[in-house]
Amino acid sequence: MQNIMVTGGAGFIGCNFVRLLLEKYADYKITVYDKLTYAGRLENLQDVAAQYPDRYTFVQGDICDATQVEQTVKDYTIDTIVNFAAESHVDRSIMNPDAFIKTDVYGTYVLLETARKFGNLRYHQISTDEVYGHIHGEERSLETDAMAPRSPYAASKASADHLVNAYYITFGLPITITRGANNIGPFQYPEKVIPLFVTNALNDQKLPVYGDGQQMRDYQYVMDHCEGIDLVLHKGVIGEVYNIGTGKEMTNLAMVEILLDEIGKPRSLIQHVEDRLGHDRRYCMDVRKIIALGWEPDYTCEEAIRATARWYVANRAWWEPILSGEFKEYYQKMYGNRKVLA
Repeated sequence: MQNIMVTGGAGFIGCNFVRLLLEKYADYKITVYDKLTYAGRLENLQDVAAQYPDRYTFVQGDICDATQVEQTVKDYTIDTIVNFAAESHVDRSIMNPDAFIKTDVYGTYVLLETARKFGNLRYHQISTDEVYGHIHGEERSLETDAMAPRSPYAASKASADHLVNAYYITFGLPITITRGANNIGPFQYPEKVIPLFVTNALNDQKLPVYGDGQQMRDYQYVMDHCEGIDLVLHKGVIGEVYNIGTGKEMTNLAMVEILLDEIGKPRSLIQHVEDRLGHDRRYCMDVRKIIALGWEPDYTCEEAIRATARWYVANRAWWEPILSGEFKEYYQKMYGNRKVLA
């Protein structure tokens, strides 16, 4: 493992993972392959390009374009593919499922076929806890649990997981899969809940909390997640799935209150609005398998929320230009006419 193609590497989790690999492994060369959709931004990798000019390469491309994917693998002698590339926001998947099926399912197929054609390259798939669907009572999702996705996004990721596993069983492709909890941290596009709420609060705008705010989520710091992916990539058992998260959850409302307290904004900014269609009430994963592999998170959920909030406070120059572009139209579609609850 030396020449790694990180698809979706200009996005939130991907750009943080690229930094980790380049800092940790002096002999690795990283090729970022990214379509540069609204959430994939070269600005996320400016420091990487400057710091590692001999070990970092960027290729703009779509993972659905088999010809370009294969040419990139050939040109850069790729031996490992780590697939972060995905349409990833549940709300957008409700508005436009088509894009999710194309990228998350067909795009994954293209990458798997390429890995197979070039001699069964090492392949790692980035998945999500949302493939398990709503988790009842005090149960926690195990890697062996059946997937029960309930949104177009979750269904597209579950489909990709099935494809990855099928290529392992049918063709002997050396694969691993990680399913991450809700990631938060630097460079997350402001449509996602914590950067959305931080940026709204900093601008003294209301925070649109879905429904009663009692949905349960595991908020993990992105670098904890990246460390877990790195461990599985190097030491995970081929053909296996690993959950990555803190193993604890909190209500969305508690998350909002921590966030507001951290940046010194009043809770009067909280505004309960009509809930998302098919909104899962609870995600929580059993993470004993990856802990047994030698991983543990550095951040609790609360520490991750506070650290993320501080990053957005300190990096207005990164997110302020985003709010005036495509994001403004998206925000109006999502929240402009959403019913405010009493």
